Amino acid sequence: MAGSRSATSNRKDRVAHIRFSPAEFNALEAAAKAAGMTVSAFVRSLSMEGAGVRPFLGESDRAVLGLLADGMRAIGGNLNQIARGINTGRMPTEEDVAGSIKDAHGVATALAVELAEMIRRSAATRRGEGI
Repeated sequence: MAGSRSATSNRKDRVAHIRFSPAEFNALEAAAKAAGMTVSAFVRSLSMEGAGVRPFLGESDRAVLGLLADGMRAIGGNLNQIARGINTGRMPTEEDVAGSIKDAHGVATALAVELAEMIRRSAATRRGEGI
């Protein structure tokens, strides 16, 4: 039943009519194509970003964020194992703790760099600039 509920909440049955001049629409089509999106998906994405609901992300952005999220989950699992060991009286080795901290720092740094790059690319894509 949860699948039906999700499908219902994601259904796009509301329509917003927007008028563009021929030149504006040509620019819109070119920008959508450059972003690898349909015009409808492109306008919806920009509108949602402008409303502060969700950021403008392309397929490669989503893929990178997915990989970083996987890395963060793995680190969370490692830290949880360390905490479980401490709580059961089994002290983790200094190398395990240092390794987990180093991994967490690496993923956090990569995430910060990637988010800054996504913001730069997103702004350039919206302006119709080649990246």
